[in-house]
Amino acid sequence: MHIIDILSNSKTSFSYEFFPPKTREASERLFDTIKKLGCYHPSFVSVTYGAGGGTRELTHELVINIRQELQIPVVSHLTCTGSSKEEIRAILQKYSESGIENILAIRGDPPKNGLPRNGPPPAPVTDGFTYAYELVAFIRQHFPHMGIGVAGFPEGHPETPNRLQEIDNLKRKVDAGADYICTQLFFDNRDFYDFCERCRLAGITVPIIAGIMPITSLKSMRRIAELALGARIPAALQKAVTEAAGQAEVEEISVTWATEQVRDLLAHRVAGVHFYTLNRSTATLKIYRSLGIHSSEEVGG
Repeated sequence: MHIIDILSNSKTSFSYEFFPPKTREASERLFDTIKKLGCYHPSFVSVTYGAGGGTRELTHELVINIRQELQIPVVSHLTCTGSSKEEIRAILQKYSESGIENILAIRGDPPKNGLPRNGPPPAPVTDGFTYAYELVAFIRQHFPHMGIGVAGFPEGHPETPNRLQEIDNLKRKVDAGADYICTQLFFDNRDFYDFCERCRLAGITVPIIAGIMPITSLKSMRRIAELALGARIPAALQKAVTEAAGQAEVEEISVTWATEQVRDLLAHRVAGVHFYTLNRSTATLKIYRSLGIHSSEEVGG
């Protein structure tokens, strides 16, 4: 099932993001996490992607296992940085043959060779892509049966300070064939609503999914703030986490903050809420319970 078909339902969708583990033991733990969250019947799950060959295989393996063993619609991330068109075509063909019909098309980060993450886009490989909209157009042309999502940035893209230009770039991806937008994480819903309004003013009418990620520790908050693609931490949240008595209190503050974000998003009838899980289930499960959402096991299957 295409994600756009899921989002056409008037009810807000819930979905999760995972990244492929590096070891067999980590893979088994991740599957336990996915099963726990799967009891809440997510609309879909997504799996991130690395440019390296080994990570590609882990991504593909995880995507196939989720679809075949758990029967949950799955979206595979696909980055074009560092890959030729033929390499991208081969990856898409493999997914197509495996029954994977949803892709999140993104440019991807520059190689870690000293280039700043917020610098100019990396030069494409021979016969490759420079921008995500080119990847979207390629998928739409050669694999028209696939559903395509793209990324959005509620606080603005770090490489494009000009918000008008940023939204023009996003519209270019939508016009190339994207079905929906899934945003980067954010902690202030006003940024998301402002972003949505900017999109509508630019003529972007596809559904927009809100990205939510609870802070798991003081260290993770600082890490988020350091990342070029990280979100702005509101002063009230920063103060509460910094002054927390310990890890348990940090988690309680974070879950409460994220729960209120989701509650407000539901009140505004957003198309979807996408949880960045970091391959853990605890925080997301706590948010569900705070919202009064029960799993199939809790209601007797």
